[in-house]
Parts: sequence; C-alpha cells; structure tokens
Amino acid sequence: MSNILILGGDGYLGWPTAMHFSAQGHEVTVVDNYFRRDACRELDTGMLYDVPNLIQRAKIWHEVSGKRIHVAIRDLADPDQMRSLFDGTAKYEGIKATGPSSAPDTVIHYAEQPSAPYSLMDYSRADVTITNNLRVTNNLMWAVKDLARDAHIIKLGTMGEYGTPNIDIEEGWLDIEHKGRKGRFLFPRQAGSIYHTTKVMDTDLLWFGVRMWDLRVTDLMQGPVYGLDTDQTVMDDRLGTIFNYDEVFGTIVNRFITQAIVGYPLTVYGKGGQTRGYLNIKDTLQCVEKSLDSPADKGELRIFNQIMETFSANDLAEIVHRIGTSRGHAVEIDHIENPRKEAEEHYYNPTYQGLIDIGVEPHYLTDDVVNGLFETVEKHAGNIRKEVIFKGVKWD
Repeated sequence: MSNILILGGDGYLGWPTAMHFSAQGHEVTVVDNYFRRDACRELDTGMLYDVPNLIQRAKIWHEVSGKRIHVAIRDLADPDQMRSLFDGTAKYEGIKATGPSSAPDTVIHYAEQPSAPYSLMDYSRADVTITNNLRVTNNLMWAVKDLARDAHIIKLGTMGEYGTPNIDIEEGWLDIEHKGRKGRFLFPRQAGSIYHTTKVMDTDLLWFGVRMWDLRVTDLMQGPVYGLDTDQTVMDDRLGTIFNYDEVFGTIVNRFITQAIVGYPLTVYGKGGQTRGYLNIKDTLQCVEKSLDSPADKGELRIFNQIMETFSANDLAEIVHRIGTSRGHAVEIDHIENPRKEAEEHYYNPTYQGLIDIGVEPHYLTDDVVNGLFETVEKHAGNIRKEVIFKGVKWD
C-alpha cells in the first residue's frame, strides 16, 4: 500500500480520488486551501448542491467506510507549507488531527486554479492563476528533490497545452529530423488561455526537475471531464463531489445537461466545430490509479494523453438535445457569439493509447451514461439558478 499525498484534495477530481485510494487501503492525505469554493462564492457561480468542508467530508467518509483520510488546510504556494508535508512538521485537522506515518511515496498534484475563463477575466485573476499554479508546482518539485527524492509525482496536465495544431498530437513527445540530425522534444505547445499556459510551464518545470535531479513524473494531459458518480460518491449523498454548471468552473457536458433540465438554451460557442477529447470522471480515477501502479522511472517524464474519445461542441449539444427531449425537457440549442479566441473548425487527431496499454478500460459517453447524468442532476433541479449559468467572460 502506498502513502499518497493529494494536493487539491477538496476539488471536483481531488475528493473522489482521495476516497478511491482510501477505499483500497492506501494511506491518504489531502491538502487544500479552498480556493475553488472561495472563487465560486466571490463570483456567485452555480453549485448544484452544498458540499461539506474537507474536514467534515473526511469525518463522513470515516463514518461510512471506517477508513481515515488525513486533512491539512494549507496554502501550498507557500514553500514552507509545502515542505511541512514532507518533513513531518505539518499540522493536521479533523479526526484525532493525526498525520501520515511517513513522507509520501506518491504525490497527486491537482492543486491549481483550474479555469481558463477565470484566468482571463481580468489582470488580477490572471495574476492569481500564474502565481498559484507555478509556485505550487515549483514548491512541490523542490520538496520532492530535497525531502522525498524517490516519490512519484502524478501531475494533472491538460490537452489544452497542445492547442489545435494542424498535425496529429502525439503523447507528449515529438521525434524531429532537422538538417540530417534527429532529436526527441516535448510536443510543441500553443495554449489558448493564461490557465493553459501555466500548465505548459508546469510541464517545463517538471521536465527540468527530471533532467537535473532524476525526479520521476507522470504528466496526464487530461481533456474535459464529465460526470458525478464514482463507486465512493454513491455510498452516501454527503460524499458527492463539487458540481459546477456555470461557464467559469463547469465543464461542457455537465453545463449542457444542467441547461437542458431548466430550459436554458444550450450555449454552443460560434459554429460549434471546436473538437476536444473527453473522459468520464471514473476514468480520471482509473488513469491516476494505473499511473500509480506502474510509476515512471527515475529520470523519466512520462506523458499520457488522458482522453477516451473526441467530440465537437455540436456533437455534444446534439446528444444532450436528443436525450433531454426524450426525457420530457424542452431543449433548445443556441449558437452564440464565441466569447473565446479559438479556431472553431480545425484538424484534431490526438493519440491516446498509452493509458489503455497500462490497463485503463474506458467508459464511453453512451446513452445510458448521459441518462444517468440527467437523472442525477434532475434530483437537484430546484437548486439550479438560471441567472448564473452564463455571464459571457470574453477572451479579449
């Protein structure tokens, strides 16, 4: 069993990941500073239901499962706060306020400002995005270098690092022949937001740590995630993960389903030809688990493209329209002026075989899956506030 440290353990992905590994018997510690909750309150964004705080969540998990998750409320942009999690000086909250028995051997890094629209709202939020995301990654890299050199870092990247190049997107690396010589380089990045640009810089920072200090890193280039239910979140209503349905923190499938249920026209940006790779929240857990089970070697930056299938915005709107209509909802599709600066029609052919090769078994966006999402969101339809669904955050 591993000693797993999850940075950003209160988030949409962080909390389900914590329960997933705790259920397997791993020793799990979660750390968060409640940035996402605070930002949602500040911006008055849409939360489908209230979620207990992290200390309360750990207590509920203990009641339901009999297993313990260690909790620390910390700002990891502070280097000393990060280092305390590795040198035994951190203080913990919650059940008996105990901490892990030793330094982590696996660190799962979710602790970043995760929203492209948020990063482009204004200069101050761009600054928050850059300073938080890069300082946390840098602090983690140095803490592992100095205090836990053998720990495996699993970092959540994003397919948005690549942009939409007019060539096939390889899994992180590109072999190039130039003037008769050959070399292997990180695949060219062309991020479309300040947030995505910080993820590019994360990759560069960790590639430095791998080259200079023989760190071991798996970088998961994840596409947009959809879904709510995992094996653990369904054990008790109080264990559900955060669900946003606005354009700042909500992902597109979750947004469209919420819009369909309350009769808000599906907000398709521009022509709707924007194509991306998607995955079920259950597959996020699978991908992280398989990466943990077969860690990167010392001195290796291993990169996987973490998607299971691709769709255009039009494809997703049509799926939600068809299934929502069959469930009795009056679903409309509205092509609105695109607030983002992006190619709306483009070539998009990413490779995503690596995670399958190490054992991930994909969940696909079937009608049954979409109906299940509708059913879950419909239970909370009374909480949905139509006035906060779309505020029109513009890229320029």
